[in-house]
Amino acid sequence: MNHQEAIKKLEEKCNLLFGCTLDSATTQQAYRAVCLTIRDILTEKHLSFVRENTAREGKQVHYLSMEFLVGTSLRNNLFNLGLERTFEDALSAAGINLYDVYKIEPDAGLGNGGLGRLASCYMDAATTQKLPFTGYSIRYEFGIFKQKIADGWQIEFPDDWLNMGEVWLQARPDDTVEIPFGGRVEEWSDENGYHAILHDANTVLAVPYDMMISGYRTDSVNRLVLWSAKSSHSIDMNAFSRGEYVKALEENTKAEVISKVLYPADDHMDGKILRIRQQYFFVSASLQSITKKHMQQYGTMANLPDKHAIHINDTHPALAVPELMRILLDVYGLPWDEAWDITARTLTYTNHTIMQEALERWNEVMFREQLPRIHQIVAEINRRLLLSLHATFPGDQAKIDYMSVITGGEVRMANLCLAACHRVNGVSKLHSDILKNGIFRDYYSISPQKFCNVTNGIAHRRWLGQANPELCTLLETLIGDGFLEDATRLSKLVDYYDDATVLENLRTIKRTKKIALRNYISGANGINVDENSIFDVQIKRLHEYKRQLLNALNILHLYRQMKDSPSADFPPRTFIFAAKASSGYFMAKQIIRLIVAISNTINADPSVRDKLKVVFLEDYKVSLAEMIIPAADISEQISVAGKEASGTGNMKLMINGAVTIGTLDGANVEICQAVGKENMFLFGMTTDEVEALWRQGYMPSEFVRRSPALGEVIDMLTSGILGARFDDIAASLLSNRFGAADAYMTLADFDSYAAAQERIATVWKNSRSFTNMSLVNIAKAGIFSADRAIKEYRETIWHA
Repeated sequence: MNHQEAIKKLEEKCNLLFGCTLDSATTQQAYRAVCLTIRDILTEKHLSFVRENTAREGKQVHYLSMEFLVGTSLRNNLFNLGLERTFEDALSAAGINLYDVYKIEPDAGLGNGGLGRLASCYMDAATTQKLPFTGYSIRYEFGIFKQKIADGWQIEFPDDWLNMGEVWLQARPDDTVEIPFGGRVEEWSDENGYHAILHDANTVLAVPYDMMISGYRTDSVNRLVLWSAKSSHSIDMNAFSRGEYVKALEENTKAEVISKVLYPADDHMDGKILRIRQQYFFVSASLQSITKKHMQQYGTMANLPDKHAIHINDTHPALAVPELMRILLDVYGLPWDEAWDITARTLTYTNHTIMQEALERWNEVMFREQLPRIHQIVAEINRRLLLSLHATFPGDQAKIDYMSVITGGEVRMANLCLAACHRVNGVSKLHSDILKNGIFRDYYSISPQKFCNVTNGIAHRRWLGQANPELCTLLETLIGDGFLEDATRLSKLVDYYDDATVLENLRTIKRTKKIALRNYISGANGINVDENSIFDVQIKRLHEYKRQLLNALNILHLYRQMKDSPSADFPPRTFIFAAKASSGYFMAKQIIRLIVAISNTINADPSVRDKLKVVFLEDYKVSLAEMIIPAADISEQISVAGKEASGTGNMKLMINGAVTIGTLDGANVEICQAVGKENMFLFGMTTDEVEALWRQGYMPSEFVRRSPALGEVIDMLTSGILGARFDDIAASLLSNRFGAADAYMTLADFDSYAAAQERIATVWKNSRSFTNMSLVNIAKAGIFSADRAIKEYRETIWHA
């Protein structure tokens, strides 16, 4: 398509939709016209891709994920289709700036953090590789939430992303499916076997909406299917006629709340019920859709594992196990053993965490009340599992209880996946080893062939090609543009190690991106930062194990040093945070409040104004990350060893030239192997050392006693010097009031972390050395592409 053809398409959209011409359209109208034109192109390509795959009867991958953190779609699609310049010229002819159009688009409110962003990266890579790949999730009306910071506190507001984001969605009401909740199960047996029917259930309708996902330089287009909840009875006319207007709409409201918000607070029973209803809702809708289409095409369920790989992305979609069994047993009448064989050979599972609170466990009574037939099936799965476990581990009741799906009044979703799925993978080499040798070791001992590793990867075309076009242009000049299709070609950049001209060009590009971020910070926060300072960045979900608190404590330590030694040669630093805390996570919100208090205190102190700044950027999302990441000098990856499964922010920052300060945790281990210890700033205990310290009895106060600097920082939390007291944070570090004292060993790693920060300051003063480190990080980032990860999934897990 050339720009004249683009103008014609845009004029048609403006005429039909808005009754105006392109040159008289508002920016919002132009945005919708461009998006709908691109959506038409993608839909046509998708239909052609589907016809091609249907004809060859190839295997399809179905990816079930509670989150897909898509971000914005317009620029991504134009970039992948090679049409960005075409539409820039077409709009320019009408006096419209494409970049002004980009600014209108909201981030799709379909995810929260790394889990959802990974799913979206994988859709990009799978589509680029021409793999038939469908994603499934929920069409959240308000996403996670829009974050505002008021007096240091996180305040959550609805994120009404559909107002401008719905333009990418295509509804398919004719493919609506029914999802039952509650009710009672009638069971009987006859000459044809066992039967079960659910009666008196509350039915919710699941309406599919398609979002088309493009690949890079390919005609392949896949789709992300998002399910929206609707009531089967929009209004109770009898109640309405009696004047009970609120009650008349009650059922509709109960149904639609399922797809209102991602991750509702679950620190109360209603929240837990909503979460399990959300999970079953999208899993059941997706599996009903998949099996119905399969039956229409093949007329049998026997070959389902040969034609479909259904992937469970973390434990949220674990109900796929009993739901697929329900469909095979109750809808298609298969006997148990055959249904179980098909289910096991169809389903695969990725574990993303060893955190106990994320390995979901549901109260069995609640589970049975909400999903009575599914509970029956899970109970039968567990009964048969226990028979096998008693035969394998006779007399070892503790081990059997640990491996059970149902035990102690709980339904354990991770164990459900382990019992059923034929492949189970972790997301970094270290994480997969911890699964095999730690929390899943008993399952590994009886089925080692199930377990494998696929280290996470990123959509490098987005995080480098789109987020950092200046760096992309330099790389194309030096090594050609082949790295956009094959990220391993980035390794050619090593040939320019210590090349003075290239290093200067890298510094110039980094400064350009830092100036852009500086301007954003000035407008968003009213803080003026120095683009020549070290931009030290920690951007990720706020959780204690990710240790934003460790970063904050060291900033206080650095602040004290600068106050005590005002004439010392400290390189100027800007510490940048961005993070959302789960709405019910008290301590995470306290840490945000602390960071904001530190920012207010330091930024108002004239004695350090030219040396130290702290910024907390509110409402972290993909589009904000695309601005922060290219500007970062230092990448903070400082979780306690053994807790971070992998991480992907570390990879995005690395490919943009940020140098990692981190522990040997998650994918940091593999980053270290790729770049060498000399090209990152390592600190802290290893996983083995963390475990050894716990075994011998960790005493946080002992580390405070040994480190005067640490003691001074802890005192600052409770002295009021920050404009407020943070007694709860201090108590979490030194007492058992909030669980184990310093559960993530922040104090144990403090001195090591502070020393690593001092090494950063030393190396920064030699711009040649630091920029060489940055160059090596860019050159070695290719292995962390989502293209590599999808290839490994295809070959070792999905066989697609």
